Amino acid sequence: MRKIVIAIDGHSSTGKSTVAKRLAKALEYVYVDTGAMYRAVTLYALEHGCISDSSDDLETLIKSLDDIRLRFEYNPETLQSEIHLNGENVEHKIRTLEVSRYVSKIAAIPEVRKKLVEQQQEMGKEKGVVMDGRDIGTVVFPNAELKFFMTASAKKRADRRFKELLERGEQVTYEEVLKNVQERDMLDSSRTVSPLVKAEDAIPFDNTSMGHEEQFRIIHQKSLEVIND
Repeated sequence: MRKIVIAIDGHSSTGKSTVAKRLAKALEYVYVDTGAMYRAVTLYALEHGCISDSSDDLETLIKSLDDIRLRFEYNPETLQSEIHLNGENVEHKIRTLEVSRYVSKIAAIPEVRKKLVEQQQEMGKEKGVVMDGRDIGTVVFPNAELKFFMTASAKKRADRRFKELLERGEQVTYEEVLKNVQERDMLDSSRTVSPLVKAEDAIPFDNTSMGHEEQFRIIHQKSLEVIND
């Protein structure tokens, strides 16, 4: 089986990570969650007072980028690769609504994107990788052999995210989550650097009315077709 790069881009809460993890496992490929990387930098910014509701100190964050060390480590308990920030497993910390509230703003900083894109390209240079995010098929790997662009209605995505946050024990309202989804769509699509857009050669994939099994079956089959072509 030949190795290719599979890029899965799309809006927040479309299930990109879920299907990408499963696809990588089925193909015996490496999975890279680029969203987790931006969330980890956002967590760092929050914990070091670089961003808040009242003020931002993004220059300090930019100067601190060389002090931010990110890596993925396999967790035998969850059977997943999880993000570590400066030696600490922060997989749970980065999934909060607070981090979600600021991640699009942090991801729009050119210096942050440059640093993380370089790391992502290094991770995928040997191919045999499934990578999901916002700009994988347009910026990180514009020559990826297979690209998907996932979307769903804002209400459907907010519903999925709301249930996920409740399961994690967060005290949030559906209205807060829907507002966050809509704001992230606007910020991701309108930022100057690497905005969220569908690559011309990406396969559009609307999963508003799909369950996990159906979308995985379709994406897995298409991946095998390209790999075996």
